[in-house]
Amino acid sequence: MNTFVLLLPNIRSGHNVGAIFRTADGAGVDKIYLTGYSPCPPHPQVDKVSLGAEKTVPWEYYKQPGRLIKKLKADGYRIIGLEQTKNSVSIYSWQPRFPLALIVGNEKIGITPSVLKLCDEVVHLPMRGMKKSLNVSIAAGVAIYHIAEKIK
Repeated sequence: MNTFVLLLPNIRSGHNVGAIFRTADGAGVDKIYLTGYSPCPPHPQVDKVSLGAEKTVPWEYYKQPGRLIKKLKADGYRIIGLEQTKNSVSIYSWQPRFPLALIVGNEKIGITPSVLKLCDEVVHLPMRGMKKSLNVSIAAGVAIYHIAEKIK
């Protein structure tokens, strides 16, 4: 069983997907699941930005994220959403438990309410400036490296 996987539902930009592949490779993520309309390799933007990581990080496509999440839960994964909500906790005060599936949200709307309901926990990155969100690939990178450092 993989220890740490990513779930990318409905990511609009191939550049963001490619950047997440590249970061996932660098941090040692076991697998990426692309769902909905997230662009899948081979794709010009994904391939350009990932610099080959789309070939080194295993990935799989599922049309519906809900079905995939239920399968991952049945396989023993903790489902963690990276999203600012009224009940989310700072990723820095949270302790990950593995195996873990991290969900990052769409660039514009974040993680949908239906997917958030399926999460075991929701964490956020503290925002200290005027802006209250980061680009999805940047937020994913911060979270991926924070979580990867906790793998024993």
